[in-house]
Amino acid sequence: MVGRASALLTPRVAAFIALAAGLGVYYAVHESLWDASLWWDVAFLAFVLIPAAFGLVYLALPLWRTPPLQLFLVGVAFVVLAVVLDYAGAEGPSNFAKLAAMTAFAWTFLHFFEDVSWVVLVAVLVPWVDAYSVWRGPTHHIVTHEQHVFTTLSFAYPVPGDTGAANLGLPDLLFFALFLGAAARFRLRVFWTWIGLTASVGTTMALTTQFTVNGLPALPLLSLGFLLPNADLLWQALRRKRQTV
Repeated sequence: MVGRASALLTPRVAAFIALAAGLGVYYAVHESLWDASLWWDVAFLAFVLIPAAFGLVYLALPLWRTPPLQLFLVGVAFVVLAVVLDYAGAEGPSNFAKLAAMTAFAWTFLHFFEDVSWVVLVAVLVPWVDAYSVWRGPTHHIVTHEQHVFTTLSFAYPVPGDTGAANLGLPDLLFFALFLGAAARFRLRVFWTWIGLTASVGTTMALTTQFTVNGLPALPLLSLGFLLPNADLLWQALRRKRQTV
């Protein structure tokens, strides 16, 4: 039994456990930490906390190969867990249950993408839908008039030394995992895709702070975070597809 347990504890699994533990500690004690200026807080979130949270998705990436039905059921189970934890007031654990649920759903959908061109089409179209929703559509209404609903339907990045947090909508979590999973499935640049996606979230948050608005659509930069690191590979794949048609 000891030998079997040691075999299961691969470097990737060990890194996931260590990162999850570190994040758990931060979420538990963040209000007691240092109280810095606004832009130092933005820098900490963009360069430390956001990459750490999405590091969990990167480390869990091999699980995208799990059969879609199993992934879907896992997603449903984490949704139920997130609701229970939120009701119990365990906001930190609830956040990560939401992240797990959206990641599982994203990788469920990924199995039905037969070609990378489908992902490119999604990356080109969804930013426009997201922008409309944030500026004039349902997301705008929720953020402006139903803040508690947005808090429930988002992932919180708490600010150190404060009760406040930056929030990222659940659909953004789903597309982050979808684009990263697509990079793995279609043999694109996985690590650089993760860098691009993570940087896009931090940049959107910084722009939101700079322009002092309630929120900006995350999917435009998130889509670029997928497309730009893989532009040449995607172009080659699209050309090959067109030549075979």
